[in-house]
Amino acid sequence: MPSAQTRATGGSAPNAAAAPLATTPNHVWGLFSMAWAHFLNDGGSNYLPAVLPAILIALDIRLALVGVVMSALLIGQALQPACGWIADRVGGRAFVIAGVTLSTVAGALVGIVPGYYSLLGVLLLVGMGSAIFHPQALAAVREMSTRRQGLYISIFLIGGELGRGLWPMVAALAVEYFGLRGLLLLALPTILTMPLIVHELPRLRARPSEPAHRAHINANFWPLVSVVAYSSTRAVVMYSLTTFLPLLWKEQGGSLVGGASLITTLLTVGVLGNLGGGHLSDHFSRKSVVIGATALSAVFLGLYLLTGGLMQWLILGVLGITIFSTFPLQILIAQDLLPDNRALGSGLALGFSNGIGAGAMIPLGPLAAHWSIPAVLWLNVGLTLLALALALALPATGPRPE
Repeated sequence: MPSAQTRATGGSAPNAAAAPLATTPNHVWGLFSMAWAHFLNDGGSNYLPAVLPAILIALDIRLALVGVVMSALLIGQALQPACGWIADRVGGRAFVIAGVTLSTVAGALVGIVPGYYSLLGVLLLVGMGSAIFHPQALAAVREMSTRRQGLYISIFLIGGELGRGLWPMVAALAVEYFGLRGLLLLALPTILTMPLIVHELPRLRARPSEPAHRAHINANFWPLVSVVAYSSTRAVVMYSLTTFLPLLWKEQGGSLVGGASLITTLLTVGVLGNLGGGHLSDHFSRKSVVIGATALSAVFLGLYLLTGGLMQWLILGVLGITIFSTFPLQILIAQDLLPDNRALGSGLALGFSNGIGAGAMIPLGPLAAHWSIPAVLWLNVGLTLLALALALALPATGPRPE
């Protein structure tokens, strides 16, 4: 096996084709550049729930259509397997660059759309950009380390979760001070830092399609189905919480910024789960960690809905930790099942599953309008218990030190 240094510098090796990573100036800076790109991508493509109350009023959109709006934003994630398959074939880094640019710039355009249908069109572009970005980015990060793969994936995911956690607050403040047009400011960080990102991004070697690759898919079809089923159920819960918590806060008389702070608490504290889950997966069975974290998620979600005041905020932070500790693991399990198509594996566990979760959001809007928002949030406790049952069917993989 070529050394890490050989793969990092792109030098010759006895079996160069086996070294997917061609060049990156420095693995540490490359990793943090990938995490920063993830911060921008996920921040620019996931702040919508924080400003959704203002958008519903400005564009005269009914509560029953909230699920459709969120699905338009998220349904493009289902394209990730196709993007991952193409990314594996062509290699390089173009998908990372194009994806983060499209998702953040299109996300900023939400502030100037004139109506409901143009909003849906822009949100579809945001989702497509995120789908283009993730598979190749995750494959590149996995290849940066031959040992602490769980930790590397976790650091990359932390960048995205910090973006998803902080961007809602930034977006809410921009709308409070400048109106919806203030969302245009959210494109500036990408525009200003893209040259630095491009300089540090690693390049992946192209992986031609081989019968062995297809054999991995055929042999692991049902284990992959179990990963997608689990990940999709968890995606519905995550999207539902980030969508309806701010709406409930606003419905109860709270401010736009206060509702955004709920998302910020859930997601920024939740990054501890990303780090902890990835670290534990380097030492224990990924499946056992997923089962434990999912069970705790059901408990803390129920406690959150039963409490109030300061305790509710503390429980929300712990809930975020339990939810996000499973995210790096479901990706690693899928990549373990498709070792020669890791971008495709990432696309299935993350994007395709998120797309299914996005489609499941469509009926939640009418349910919230007919029953109530708290009723929909209680439904998520049942979905988390369903995810726990699905976790028992996951394949047992890792840790696999090299």
